[in-house]
Amino acid sequence: MGILSGNPKNEPLHYGEIYGLWSFVAAGKGMLAGYETMRNHAGDKELIHLLEEAIEQCKHDMKQVEALLKEQGVGLPPSPPERPHASLEKIPVGARIQDPEIAATMSVDVAAGLVACSKMIGQAIREDIAMMFGQFHTQKATFGAKLLRLTKEKGWLVPPPMHKNEAEDC
Repeated sequence: MGILSGNPKNEPLHYGEIYGLWSFVAAGKGMLAGYETMRNHAGDKELIHLLEEAIEQCKHDMKQVEALLKEQGVGLPPSPPERPHASLEKIPVGARIQDPEIAATMSVDVAAGLVACSKMIGQAIREDIAMMFGQFHTQKATFGAKLLRLTKEKGWLVPPPMHKNEAEDC
């Protein structure tokens, strides 16, 4: 039996897996702080609900990855302080992050998260890590679909220039 045979949890992590896991937690902590701040700025109830869903999912995913890093004796990235709740009315209008800007930022984060999860799936040699990031990927894709629907319904989506093939009109 080789070192990479049997129970994946007994297999060592390679440096790429460790760096990918650590980076996932570091990015997640930054997004968590940003989403907590954006929640204070959001006015749309459905957007607030999606922000809260993203916050909870982020916490859940990071908890899983942090446990894996701790098992391996890897130090965790620092955590920013939790953001307090604030009243939207107390934030000056010119200083507020607008709902369409929040939705756009979240869309970019979902896209980046999908790429990060795909990269971890591709570089992992431990099946448990590939499966975990496969689940994260599916959750992010599902969340992204909800966010896309909301941005279309609210009129917040700014589409790129549309291409109409002139040859099809003939």
